[in-house]
Amino acid sequence: MATSLQRNQNRTRPKKAQGKKDKRRRDQKKRLVALGMPEAEVEKLNSREVLDLLKRPKKVEAKYAEKA
Repeated sequence: MATSLQRNQNRTRPKKAQGKKDKRRRDQKKRLVALGMPEAEVEKLNSREVLDLLKRPKKVEAKYAEKA
């Protein structure tokens, strides 16, 4: 009853594209800048640090609001 297409879903799954990953990372960095973090400081962060900071946007906003 099952067709090959339904059984072998792993063969039809799309591949992750590097361009889309780069766009996500750029957008995440833009979000940090929008929260008040200096651009120079954002550029020094690696992708894991960016994600960790975006988990708690209120804390980031509060931290950099004090400095401004």
